[in-house]
Amino acid sequence: MRKLLSIILLLYGYSVLGQADTTQYRTPGRKNAPENYNRPYVILISADGFRFDYARKYNATHLLKLAEGGVTAKGMIPSYPSNTFPNHYTLVTGMYPSTHGLIDNSFYDPHRDETYNMGNKAMVADSSWYGGLPLWGLAEKNGLVSASLFWVSSESRVAGLPPSYYYKYHSEFSNDRKIGIIKEWLQLPEDIRPHLITLYFPETDSQGHYYGPDSKETEAAVHQVDQAVGKLVEEVSALGLTNVNYVFVSDHGMIRCDVDNPIKIPELVNNRKFVVINSFSLVRIHALNPDQVKSTYRQLKKERSKDYKVYLTRRFPKRLHFRTNEHDRLGDILLVPRAPKVFAANPPSKRKYPGAHGYDPKKVPDMQATFMAWGPAFKTGLTIGTFENVHVYPLVAKLLGLPVEHAIDGKEKVLNKTLKN
Repeated sequence: MRKLLSIILLLYGYSVLGQADTTQYRTPGRKNAPENYNRPYVILISADGFRFDYARKYNATHLLKLAEGGVTAKGMIPSYPSNTFPNHYTLVTGMYPSTHGLIDNSFYDPHRDETYNMGNKAMVADSSWYGGLPLWGLAEKNGLVSASLFWVSSESRVAGLPPSYYYKYHSEFSNDRKIGIIKEWLQLPEDIRPHLITLYFPETDSQGHYYGPDSKETEAAVHQVDQAVGKLVEEVSALGLTNVNYVFVSDHGMIRCDVDNPIKIPELVNNRKFVVINSFSLVRIHALNPDQVKSTYRQLKKERSKDYKVYLTRRFPKRLHFRTNEHDRLGDILLVPRAPKVFAANPPSKRKYPGAHGYDPKKVPDMQATFMAWGPAFKTGLTIGTFENVHVYPLVAKLLGLPVEHAIDGKEKVLNKTLKN
């Protein structure tokens, strides 16, 4: 039962065991520097699994109208693998997963001899797993108060700089309650009012997994998020703040996968000589004896099925930025299924989940995510081409007037064209 629960947690996002902690946490002593009182506000919104075409496919009227008054991208390319945790963390660090270290929803670290799992609340809150400097840390470092109504790692202390206000993830709040919390934050006195706020909606991802991307349930989830964003903008506008900018993103897309014919993981690596991490759209194999890597790779190549490819990690396609990692978390050998195939869970789940992601977004276009932005800083009526999600970080930093003095993979120039000035 524990194995099955772990699989469900791995596939479908945050879940909470036991009673939810709905406490708002406040980092003591945080205030805006007086010179920052007049800085703009940025509300960074993520709708998990909101595929690049969902807004038009399901006529998300509020989002489409807001995007018409701002900027929309034809698609945003997630980092590989196109899964929830690595891409949410990429969005707020400007780094590829292999750079920031959160390389998947679950992964093995041979130096720690531990397996990170996004369903383990203690691990999620442990900042030692995360590299980079998240946007809220960058803000706080520069005397700008931040707040998070959920985001990957926001409840940890990466670089010793958690948001001034944050919640541990749970699913108890309605969307109306989330909107109410953001309004409360934006009505605080200006010395303690957050200028960067992150907000997370899980609905489209969960329904996409449970019922598939073309289902009426996913359509309803899109409308649920759309209505919440529309109401948020309306109620924040009524507060009279003159410089509020919104960036609406998602972490990845979704496809209907072949759940009726899953691929079995090769028996060759199903023993104690290997650590095998199955992300269903990617299998990473760590050989506990490095001398076995080449021979195992050659044998897997001989036995391979037409349904998947076998790679030595160090020879993985360079464009995916998934060859090397300082923590050696990527594994030695990668098994990559041809979409819409997925690897089978072990033990198998009693229910079939038809929606999947994690694939190469350049080979599987439905992995592409959404990007929309509006507010006084953005041009109006502008549509841009696809771009990689690492570039969102320097955009938000620029909106807030925050200097990025550390190395990141994102480039400010990529999204400069979206701004008025």
